[in-house]
Amino acid sequence: MSLGVVLIGRNEGARLERALAALEGVEARIVYVDSGSTDGSVAAARAAGAEVVELDASRPFTAARARNAGFAQLERGDAPEHVQFIDGDCALVDGWLDAGQAALRADPDLGLVTGWRSEIRPEASLYNALADVEWHRPAGPIEVCGGDMMVRAAAFRQIGGFDARVIAAEDDEFCLRLGQAGWTLRRLPQEMTRHDLAMTRFGAWWRRAVRAGHGFAQVGAMHPGHFRAERRRAWINAISAAALLAGFVAGVWWLAALAGAFFALSYLRTTQGLVRRGQPLHRALPLAALLVLSKFPNLVGMLAYHVRARRGADTELIEYK
Repeated sequence: MSLGVVLIGRNEGARLERALAALEGVEARIVYVDSGSTDGSVAAARAAGAEVVELDASRPFTAARARNAGFAQLERGDAPEHVQFIDGDCALVDGWLDAGQAALRADPDLGLVTGWRSEIRPEASLYNALADVEWHRPAGPIEVCGGDMMVRAAAFRQIGGFDARVIAAEDDEFCLRLGQAGWTLRRLPQEMTRHDLAMTRFGAWWRRAVRAGHGFAQVGAMHPGHFRAERRRAWINAISAAALLAGFVAGVWWLAALAGAFFALSYLRTTQGLVRRGQPLHRALPLAALLVLSKFPNLVGMLAYHVRARRGADTELIEYK
């Protein structure tokens, strides 16, 4: 069989059912890897005809570990030529699997292809809308992409798959090693998946941003040039916030004014960038505020990684759902 699908999830509920329904009739081996769900996800996957792998809870759950387990399951028996990885909160769009396989067959140097992801309900919350903005990336050659990807199985084997220690941005880390091994990566101008973030609470958004910051630090330590700008922005915002607070407390008004001007300029530039990307002004204004604010939970995640690394502690999944 030329195609295998690895679907991963943890307590995705109706979103997993939607993902499984989108795979109905697909000519591929479908493997669902579950990371300790308690909501009936395993039963739903089996009912849909998927092969099921339940990860041992004695080791930390990570998306990287789940994807590796799914690939290993596909290797047992009729190993596929290409593997589509998809998260349990996403549903494949009709036509993507054919387009992805055609691109990989046409170019033997391609190790990975991805497509466009979009939010199912961007209007439901500012957090959903912000995620929808994040997903929109230009087509063409790329260095990294998200977890929804179609990978040439030979390329996956060559680099040893995902690094199971990485709990966030594991897809970036995988892609970077794929490129270092000589493979090219490409985003096709094709709809690939519909994502359902279903986020309505500030606390969930904050934890997601903490998780991203952990990825900035962990993957940045493994590949120093990657996420450099993201790490720098988080530190600059933290220093500016400290200067703003110190200026007010100590009555050093010029310092407070300077720090306040920095945040105002950052907010203005972020708003302008969103407008240039097609967001209406009334939506760009609150989204820009979230983007500026996100640097603080990003820093929390970065610090959490460094504390864990110094202690030699195992990394643990940072859940936000």
